[in-house]
Amino acid sequence: MTIESSTNVSSIFKKRNLVNEDIAPDEIFLDDRNMPGFDEQQFEGRIERPIARSSLYALGGVFVLMTLVFWWKLAQMQVVHGADFAERSSRNRIDETYIFPERGVISDRNGVPLAWNLPKQGDDSDFAKRKYIDEEGFGHILGYLGYPLKDKNGLYYQKAYTAIDGIESQYHQLLSGAIGKHLVEVDARGRVVWSNTIIPPVPGKNIELTIDAPLQHQLYETISGVARAGNWTAGAGAIMDINTGELIALTSFPEYSSNVMTDRTDVQKISEYYKDKRSPFIDRAVSGLFTPGSIVKPLIAAAALQEKIITKNTIIVSEGRIVVPNKYFPDKPSYFNDWRAQGPMTVKEGIAYSSDVFFYEIGGGFGSQKGLGIDRLEKWYRNFSYGAPTGIDLEGEASGTIPNPEWKEQHFNGDPWRIGDTYFTSIGQYGVQATLLQPLVEAAAIANKGTILTPHLLKDQPFPTRTLPIDQKNFDIVQEGMRKSASPIGTASVLVMDGVHFGAKTGTAELGVTKNHVNSWVIGFFPYEKPKYAFALVMEHGNKGDTKNAAYTMRKFFDWLAVSYPQYLGMKAPIATSTDAIVGRDGEAEAPIPSADSGR
Repeated sequence: MTIESSTNVSSIFKKRNLVNEDIAPDEIFLDDRNMPGFDEQQFEGRIERPIARSSLYALGGVFVLMTLVFWWKLAQMQVVHGADFAERSSRNRIDETYIFPERGVISDRNGVPLAWNLPKQGDDSDFAKRKYIDEEGFGHILGYLGYPLKDKNGLYYQKAYTAIDGIESQYHQLLSGAIGKHLVEVDARGRVVWSNTIIPPVPGKNIELTIDAPLQHQLYETISGVARAGNWTAGAGAIMDINTGELIALTSFPEYSSNVMTDRTDVQKISEYYKDKRSPFIDRAVSGLFTPGSIVKPLIAAAALQEKIITKNTIIVSEGRIVVPNKYFPDKPSYFNDWRAQGPMTVKEGIAYSSDVFFYEIGGGFGSQKGLGIDRLEKWYRNFSYGAPTGIDLEGEASGTIPNPEWKEQHFNGDPWRIGDTYFTSIGQYGVQATLLQPLVEAAAIANKGTILTPHLLKDQPFPTRTLPIDQKNFDIVQEGMRKSASPIGTASVLVMDGVHFGAKTGTAELGVTKNHVNSWVIGFFPYEKPKYAFALVMEHGNKGDTKNAAYTMRKFFDWLAVSYPQYLGMKAPIATSTDAIVGRDGEAEAPIPSADSGR
């Protein structure tokens, strides 16, 4: 190291006043002879001094101050002004809202609206309210709705209509469509910054029913009017196209109002529904079960003819009862009564007079007359749709019951099946239970000569059918018997009308131990010469012997039909008639055959 270099180093120490400080290695080996060759851009030849502690202390102080300011501001925002900022933040958001689709309109076969949507009202109305036809008779087939529901924060927890009962429930998916979604960005001042529909709503499908609205309403009015006047508890009726299974009318009394149950504002009326002992929420046309009584006799006759138990010329004599000997107690025979002594009869008179003895014998056998027996009786009941749902496009259809030995053992503590059980099953009594639709299908199958239809309400849609294994000639015989029933000598003589002929069968089922009350039935088809429609009607729990029964109720409806819609009866022009003028035909005093059986 040269003297010049030493001088430079010494001057450095003096300048820095670092006599008492340690000397770093890079300060010792600095050689100034090499300095001209240093690349100063690469920091060669430069001596870096350590950062002074005062600078570090100053920088640390700045960081501490910044930290204190941060925590102070954070405390101000979270504690002092937290609620205010949260509220402002909530107003600056993106909302997801639902777009409720238009529910499909329900109309009758002629386009008459039965259920539709009201225009949306008010700013808080996100969905359309449902409106139903105001006339009575439609409650059970239409059903009702529950609306979408919000919580206390205005958020929907039930995002769709709830369909309850009837067509609204049966075809809910078809009617409801699909909900859409809409996004809206709102700033803190409540202004819409941006909006977009991300999922458009899909409107529900409109559906057309097979029902003819005026007939539906009038059938209900007729049933309810007779029920109120005659102290019948309830009733139900139906009219069906025998070629398609389309239901022209299907109604049950009493009923509820679809408007009342959907709006939910008339609390008093809703309370009355629930307290009503007649159970207006039960659709008796679909879910009600009744002992059918003698309306099953046409199907039993068809079965006996097909099984060759009888022919059209077989004669059975009714002396008013049959007596079955008791081998264990010879002095205590069993008596099975007819409702009156009928005399000699073929199967046509057996149907027309509704003879119990005739059907006891062809059902269970007696003397030389063979019977079907309980196994074949059950088979033919089921062939004609009894004992199982018909498949109607409404929820809650009941199945009914066909008694047999196994059923009796289960329900009567092992009691064996007896001949009397077969006899009573042959006339629609004992444990036989049926819905309104099952005898309706029976009447249609006899009218169309062998096709079992599925009753339905959705128009222009295919529904299953099947064919009965019965010869056409046997259906001809049964039809003639039902025509006699609706003649002046038959039990359905109340249906004798000018301008149209019916095939019909009445039935009366006694109720309770005292048998003072009955259910009254009538089934049939029209016009007889070229059948187009089948009908079934039941009046529930009325006074025994009341001539204003099911057949009378059906006649009142046909009187209205002849004037208002004569084309249904095959008439070219309206015919004015009066039910009151022919009531006497229905009673024993004024006709050789009364209009209803004695309970068989």
